[in-house]
Amino acid sequence: MGEPDPLVLLSKQDLKLGRLIKSIGNYSIQIHDNLFESLLKSIVYQQLASSAANAIYSRFLLYYGEALSTPEQIISTPDAVLRFTMGLSFKKIEYIKNLAAKRVPGELYIHYLPSLQDEEIITELVKVKGIGRWTAEMFLIFCLKWKDVIPLGNLGVKKAIQKLYNLSELLLMSIC
Repeated sequence: MGEPDPLVLLSKQDLKLGRLIKSIGNYSIQIHDNLFESLLKSIVYQQLASSAANAIYSRFLLYYGEALSTPEQIISTPDAVLRFTMGLSFKKIEYIKNLAAKRVPGELYIHYLPSLQDEEIITELVKVKGIGRWTAEMFLIFCLKWKDVIPLGNLGVKKAIQKLYNLSELLLMSIC
């Protein structure tokens, strides 16, 4: 017998949420299996329209020969190339180089992350410049495939809860 379906469990626990889940129907989530690429791509895509992020990431992959670059390649790529050839902002260059630098000496053991608890993973990931709690939670959902993560600090989630439960104001939610 497999794991219980989280949507079935949620639907049984909360009738309003159950009706919403039923109205949405089937869904799919694109999963990223490469842990390093997932974090790298998360940084590139942060706060950009998807079309702009797609263009930048495509140029990034093209520069490295349509294959994911290694941390060493990223570190050795001149900032000017990352900025003017690929279109990354100077802040994002700092962030992706910080991620790559943490991988090279082994400060961030990405492949051990799945064996840790939620908060331990988040604590490790937020040590990387450019990765905050929200990005770490998205990593748990879209890379590690964890089904029990709700990013309570996300404005979209807060507004959806406000609307679903007819709340007059947004909840101040914190992580327990």
